[in-house]
Amino acid sequence: MAKTIAINAGSSSLKFQLIEMPNEKVIAKGQIERIGLSDSIFSLKFNGEKFENILDIKNHEQGIAYMLEQFKQHGVIADIQEITGVGHRVVAGGEWYNHSVIIDDDVMTKLEKLIDYAPLHEPANIVGIQTFQKLIPNALSVAVFDTAFHQTMPQINYLYGLPYEYYTKYGARKYGAHGTSHRYISARAAEMLDKPLESLKIITLHLGAGSSITAIKDGKSFDTSMGFTPLAGVMMATRTGDIDPSLVNYIQEREGLTNEQMLEIMNKKSGLLGVSTISSDMRDLKEVAETNPHAKLAIDMWEDRVLRYIGQYIVEMGGLDVLVFSGGIGENSKEQRSHIIERLNFMGIKMDESKNDVYGEETILTANGSTAEVLIVPTDEEIMIARDVESLKK
Repeated sequence: MAKTIAINAGSSSLKFQLIEMPNEKVIAKGQIERIGLSDSIFSLKFNGEKFENILDIKNHEQGIAYMLEQFKQHGVIADIQEITGVGHRVVAGGEWYNHSVIIDDDVMTKLEKLIDYAPLHEPANIVGIQTFQKLIPNALSVAVFDTAFHQTMPQINYLYGLPYEYYTKYGARKYGAHGTSHRYISARAAEMLDKPLESLKIITLHLGAGSSITAIKDGKSFDTSMGFTPLAGVMMATRTGDIDPSLVNYIQEREGLTNEQMLEIMNKKSGLLGVSTISSDMRDLKEVAETNPHAKLAIDMWEDRVLRYIGQYIVEMGGLDVLVFSGGIGENSKEQRSHIIERLNFMGIKMDESKNDVYGEETILTANGSTAEVLIVPTDEEIMIARDVESLKK
C-alpha cells in the first residue's frame, strides 16, 4: 500500500497526517507547534498512543526532518521512501488553479507571485513544499488549493464594485478559502442523506478560529464569505471579518499605524479576542458570558455575522435543502448550533434538540417537519488532500 502524507504548514506550525492509500487508513497524525520559537512542541498519535516532545525547532526544515526521524523511531515507517506522495495545503491558487496539481518549477514560480493574496499563509506553504522536496525528492509533490473549489463562482459573486481594470490588471476579486473543507463537507453531507450532490442547495459552515461559509449549488461553489484574502467574511477568533475600509484608514491616521501594523490588528487582535478583550477561544467566552458583558457581546456578534451570510445565501440560491455545521465551533459547540437554528425557525428550518448533545460526530439533527436538513459533518481536509494526490499518480 502507498503512503501519502497530507501537510498543512503555517507560519509557526505544521500539521500532518500519514494515510495509507487507496484504503484511506490514517496511520499517524500530529503537529509541530511554535516553530522558530523556544520550547517547540512536537506531538504524534500512532497506534492508539500519543507521544509528545518539547524541544527547540528553529525552522520548518528542521521540524520536518525531526518528524520523519520520529516516524522511524516509533515504527510508523521503516524507511522514508515508503512515503510516495506529499499533498500540501496551499491557501492561494489565484485564477491559475481550479484543481490540485503536481508541483513543478512553473507552479513554484506562480506560488511566489501569489504571496500577496495570502501573506500570512503562502510563505509557510512554500517553505513546506521546498523542505519536503529536499528531504523526500522521489515522492510525488502535489499542491491542493484552498481557493480551487471556489473557481466555479459566477462573476456576479466574485467581483467587487471597483473599476474593472483592477480585476484585469491585478486579479482584484474574491477567491475564498477553506475550499478543500467545503468540498469534503458538502460531498459527505449528500452521501449521508443518500441524495445526489448536484440536486441540493447546500450551505456549509466551516466555523472555527478561521471561519467561512459557502453556498453550494449544482454541486459547485456558488458564493463564499472569505474574500481576496481570508480576512473578509464573518467575524472570527482574531480576524475582523467584513469592515468598512474607510474606518480602517480613519483608525490608522489617528493611531499613527502603518499598513502592516493595521493588518496585524485586523488579523490577529480583532474578532472574538478584540471585542471580548479576554480570549479568542469560544470555549473561554462561554464560561464567563453570564457575568462578562464583553464576552457575551462577542458571542452575540459572532452568531449574528454567521446568520447574515446564511440568510444572504438562501436568497441567492433561491432556497435551502441542507445546512451543515463543521469546524471546531461548528462541530463542538451545541449552544451556538442551537442559537443559530433557533433564529432560522421562522423559515421552517428546525433542529431536534435531543440529537444536538454531540461533539465532533457525524449527525443528522433535522427535526420532523423542517424545510431543510441540518447536519454536523466533521471536516477532513487531509483525506481530500490524500485523494487528490492519489488521483494525480494515475
